[in-house]
Amino acid sequence: MKLVIVSGLSGSGKTVALHTLEDEDYYCVDNLPIGLLPDFVERVSNRTLQPYQNIAVGIDARSEANDLRQFNEIIKPLREKDIQIEIIYLQAELTTLIKRFSDTRRKHPLTTKGLPLYEAIEVERNLLSKVASEADLFIDTTYTNVHQLREQIKQQIIKDNNSRLSLLFQSFGFKHGTPTDSDFVFDVRCLPNPHWEPSLRPLTGLDKEVAAFLQEQDEVQDMLYHIRTFMQHWIPKFEAQNRYYLTISIGCTGGQHRSVFIAQQLCDDFSGLTNNVSVRHREIQ
Repeated sequence: MKLVIVSGLSGSGKTVALHTLEDEDYYCVDNLPIGLLPDFVERVSNRTLQPYQNIAVGIDARSEANDLRQFNEIIKPLREKDIQIEIIYLQAELTTLIKRFSDTRRKHPLTTKGLPLYEAIEVERNLLSKVASEADLFIDTTYTNVHQLREQIKQQIIKDNNSRLSLLFQSFGFKHGTPTDSDFVFDVRCLPNPHWEPSLRPLTGLDKEVAAFLQEQDEVQDMLYHIRTFMQHWIPKFEAQNRYYLTISIGCTGGQHRSVFIAQQLCDDFSGLTNNVSVRHREIQ
């Protein structure tokens, strides 16, 4: 049986993640008190008619504070059983969360205690720190809309059962902020920049003209070789430690040309080695 625990900050997309899993035939329960999780799993896994094989539960800061602090102890008995547990933690930058609450005019679950919104978010972050420390996958939705998040959930969580490890190659621009959900970050700003070629400036690293320009550069081929060799060496080490997800972020200045090309090339290269490889171009999607 597979159990996906979806947690994170209010407004970061937990409900979207759960709905996406539900659409893929997961049995989903939102806002389950964490202290009830072992009994809940026991009950649904021993159904008389048809035990559920895929379960997803949403855990948030409304659970008992003491239970959240003992999160690791509560799920430890489940890890000792024949249950594949994956913990997904969603987050976003403070200003983004505040804007989302303002746009939707919804209340933060902790503002009922009289806290201003920004303080409620920080209290929530502290309450969920034990859950975050156990997470297998962090997803930062600061720059992600609903449709992109649904696609990311499908690509990384609802994966081929024959593939142990999910790889996401992500391009980004440093001037827009470094993604916080990365396991590895590679800086390719030292490479020749197509931005300074007038005919290439309006294009992206997905266009054949930009790809041809970069493929001719020895520095680009060296960078690809070294990143590829590094990841080929270390991916099996992470897989041996029962890691389910690795996010490798490639950054250039604006996230339009060099990082896009490098991330796309790496995705194509590693797709031949494992079944669950995806790519995301943060600044152009």
